[in-house]
Amino acid sequence: MVGEEGAFVLGWDEVLTEEELSVTLKVLCMSEEEFKEYKEQDGWEDDSEEEESSTLSNEALSRLKTPCKKLLYDSVLLTLESYGSDLKAEQDLLNNKEAYEKLSRREQQALHVRYGQKRILHQLLELVR
Repeated sequence: MVGEEGAFVLGWDEVLTEEELSVTLKVLCMSEEEFKEYKEQDGWEDDSEEEESSTLSNEALSRLKTPCKKLLYDSVLLTLESYGSDLKAEQDLLNNKEAYEKLSRREQQALHVRYGQKRILHQLLELVR
C-alpha cells in the first residue's frame, strides 16, 4: 500500500502521496468485517469517484474521521520521537549564529532539512488534533 519506502510524502499544503495515505487510512480504520468485505470485493481499485477526485489538502486532513485523525496523530508523534532532537532545539541552533557557523556545510543543510520536516509534522499534528 505504501510503496517501497513505507513512508508518506507531506507538503506544506497537502499530502503528496495522497492515494497511498487515503487507502492506508481507510484500510487501517476498518473493522475486521469491513476489511474482509472490502478484500472480497476487490475494492482496492474500485473506490468511488468522490474519493478518487478528492485531494488530501490540509483542510481535508482536518475533516478526517476521528479514528483516522488519531492514527495519523499517533504516527506523527512516533515519527517525531525518532529524531534525536525536538523542533525547538533545531530552531535554537538555527538562531544561534555562532553555533550554526561552527557546523560544516553538510551539517547546516541537514539541520535545515530536519527543521523543515519537523515543522511540517507539527503542522500535521495541529490539523488532526
